[in-house]
Amino acid sequence: MEVLFDGHCFGCGPLNEEGLRLKFVPGPDGSVAEFAAPQRYQSWSGMAHGGLVALLLDEAVGWAAWHAGHPGVTGRLQVSYRRPMKLGEPVRVVGKVENVRRTLVYASAYVENRDDGSRIADATATLMMTDTKVEVGAQ
Repeated sequence: MEVLFDGHCFGCGPLNEEGLRLKFVPGPDGSVAEFAAPQRYQSWSGMAHGGLVALLLDEAVGWAAWHAGHPGVTGRLQVSYRRPMKLGEPVRVVGKVENVRRTLVYASAYVENRDDGSRIADATATLMMTDTKVEVGAQ
């Protein structure tokens, strides 16, 4: 399978004006991004929608695989919510590759409060490696 990154990904695409525009950078803990959910992603009053949290985790495992040299698409994402994410809460999103076997990448991710480190959610994932192309100007 071959996929193309054209910069319009809802989670990380810099060309998607309505997307999250997450920027993951490799670090000692894995691939890391920071985020704070604006009001438009509300679920219950004062809380971010759980689907948004799952999206953050999915992006984290994808970027961890990319930074480890094994880009792929998510085949399975299992999310465990620890507590609601508050709207505007500064969070840190971290993804890490745990293992690579043949064409599968096994990864984990978590979302935590940036200030006190309290865990909001975590996930495990299996990604299927792909041939990936990046369109010029999409980064």
